[in-house]
This record gives sequence, structure tokens and C-alpha cells, in this order.
Amino acid sequence: MWVNLAGNAGRWALNQLAIGARVSVLMVETMTWMVVAPLRGKGLRLKSAVENFVEFGVRSLPIVGMICFLVGVILALQSSYTLGKWGANRFIATLVAVSALREMAPLMTAILITGRSGSAITAEIGTMKVGEEIDALEVMGLNPIKYLVVPKFMAMLLAVPCVTVVAMFIMIFGGFFASVLVVGVDPSMYIEMTTQSLVEKDLVTGLVKSVFFGIAICWVGVYRGLQVEGGAEGVGKQTTSSVVTSIFLIIIVDLFFTVLFYFV
Repeated sequence: MWVNLAGNAGRWALNQLAIGARVSVLMVETMTWMVVAPLRGKGLRLKSAVENFVEFGVRSLPIVGMICFLVGVILALQSSYTLGKWGANRFIATLVAVSALREMAPLMTAILITGRSGSAITAEIGTMKVGEEIDALEVMGLNPIKYLVVPKFMAMLLAVPCVTVVAMFIMIFGGFFASVLVVGVDPSMYIEMTTQSLVEKDLVTGLVKSVFFGIAICWVGVYRGLQVEGGAEGVGKQTTSSVVTSIFLIIIVDLFFTVLFYFV
């Protein structure tokens, strides 16, 4: 029993090291083709990056906006349940605003983009691998990292923070909507409390988180896509694994920066 346990633990550790090595190579190649190669005259696929930005960012706005508005309403009503007992409903604005900028808007945006676009990245690259299109790119002398990964990485790196900023304002408006129409908070007081409660650090915290969320979403999606084997069934399995892994990493990144900014 102990031999089997030790063997299983060793195999798991070696597999994790292998995954870490492959992800590290993918990161280095991506940064090389995005930063170093253009300086050597090899260019960037900016048109493809813009198209991916529209797909990841602009087309995600409706669902992200709707969910964040509803979350803002929920935050306002739930906080009113407790604050109202103490006659402190004016502090709903503070709670909603700080929560939206520091935590809820970046987190909800990342999770929704993971489900919508991170899975799409895995499915697209996985389908291309199954169809041997990636091998065809290499035969034609086109580097798959430059052709497929870099445009998606650039787009995701910009799209997630941009959508997050919009989500912040929408979530605050959701809290304003519920507080004024349902709870009965004075609109001018709500706006005043919101402006007084927010500081630059709140926005910086949310934006820093969103940047690393975007990095995690894109690289997990690409890595899982490149690991697809076994046809359509393999695409489905890796797509599911991509979403689960991305959400797990998003929570880990969120925890790390929450602790970091708590002490900084």
C-alpha cells in the first residue's frame, strides 16, 4: 500500500512538473514573439489582435453588464438588510462601490469571460490541432505561437481590464438603482457617499487583478487547446478542463492580490 501511495504521489508530482515546464515554455515563446520579435522586424498580427479584442471584449459587454448590474442590485439589497437595522443605509453606497472596484466587478468579469471566451480559445485551438491545421501552419513556415497565440494574448490582456472598468460603473449603478428605488436612499447622498468612499487604490487593485486574470484565462485556454487529443471528445474534455482550471487560478490570483494589497 505504501509503495503504491508513494508511486502515485511521485507520478503526480512529475506530471505537475511537466505541466509547469510546458506552460513556462509557452509563456516564454509568447513573450518572445510579442516583444522581442517585433523589434527584429518580424511584426505583429495587429488586425487579428483587434478582431480578437472585439470578440473577447466588446461582445462580452452585454452579458457582463447585465450580470454586474444584477450583482450591484443584490449587494445593495443584502447590505440594506443589515445596515437598515442600525439606520445606516447611507453606507450602502460605500459598501457597493468598494466591493465593485476591489473585488466583485473584476471577479465576475473574469469568470464570465472565462466561460465565454476562454473556452472558445481552447475549442478553436483544439479543433485546429485535431484537424492537423497547426501542423499545416508549421509546414507553411508559420509559427503557431505568433499566428494563433500572440493575437489572442494581446487581445485578452486589453479586453479584460477594459470590460472590468465598464463593469465597475455598471455595478455601482445597479447599487444606486436598488438603493434609491427600493431602499429609499436619497440620490444625492448616495452619489456623495460613493465619491467620498473611493480612493485611487481601489481602482488600482481591481485593474491589477483584471490584468492577471486575463493572463491566466488566455494561457490556460491556449495550453488546454494544445493538449487536445482524440478528436471531438478530446476537444470537449479539454474545454471543460480549461474553464475549471481558469476559474481555480482566478480565485488563487484574487486571493494573492487581496492579501498583497491588504498589507501594502
